[in-house]
Amino acid sequence: MERMTPPAVDRVAASRAAVAARRARAAVKHAVATRERNAGDVLDAAWADPAARAEASLRVRELLLSVPSLGPTRVAKTMAELRIADSKRVGGLGLRQRHRLREWLAERENQPAATRPSRLVVLAGPTAVGKGTVSTYIRENHPDVHLSVSATTRAPRPGEVHGVNYFFLRDDEFDRLVAEDEMLEWATVHNAFRYGTPRQPVEEALAAGRSVLLEIDLQGARQVRRAMPEAVLVFLLPPTWDELVRRLIGRGTEGPAEQQRRLATARVELAAQDEFDYRVVNGDVSQAASEVVDLMGSRPSDPSPTLG
Repeated sequence: MERMTPPAVDRVAASRAAVAARRARAAVKHAVATRERNAGDVLDAAWADPAARAEASLRVRELLLSVPSLGPTRVAKTMAELRIADSKRVGGLGLRQRHRLREWLAERENQPAATRPSRLVVLAGPTAVGKGTVSTYIRENHPDVHLSVSATTRAPRPGEVHGVNYFFLRDDEFDRLVAEDEMLEWATVHNAFRYGTPRQPVEEALAAGRSVLLEIDLQGARQVRRAMPEAVLVFLLPPTWDELVRRLIGRGTEGPAEQQRRLATARVELAAQDEFDYRVVNGDVSQAASEVVDLMGSRPSDPSPTLG
């Protein structure tokens, strides 16, 4: 039988309708991600309002990934526990699945902050992998996370603020903190400048029940592991080596000789990734940040799983 081809005008109309539907679903996800709506509201609309087509046609996985601090690993685990297939759309859930999903979201949203476990999470990785970008995203979008401010003897880069990005110290000031054991960890990086984590703010935040994120170098991560074995170590990876080279050269903060030295160091650092509890690929900043925040509420179980 000859296959019928719809008129061109129908194909154009169908294409426009598909684009409009994608945009509508994207708007729903954006509203959840920015906390203008919560996931429970989306479920209510999808199941009660026949006109809420965007909500009903949204995949459950996409909806959960839009929830702040829920990353792909946690979402996959949750959907398996709720017995919801990866391809399921919100409007296509059965009654039992709807009940389980609604209960899970309600329990998560109503959990008091004081009952959530606090964690010390160490984020490390090779030069130019984007540790600072990921930690900045977390600071701006996850105010419940305490981001430790490191101290350094290097000069500020354009746009960096003392006490926000780093504590920029003179050598003698750094010496005093080390001598008085006021550094949780410290190291000389790239044979040039020293970096360290003031101990007191970290200990105070953990004692208050807040999760703490340290963005430090490989040497510092090893020191924290010795000082606080309960810390969760996360290694941030680039999508590819070529992308790491592109990022380093593209930021334009080092000359050619320094770039080559840092790339040589990066190869050594990448070889140490198996020392860490988790690996997160920084292909997309918001997704990588969600994975790191997600890990702040969990303990290592499998040896160095790769996320992202």
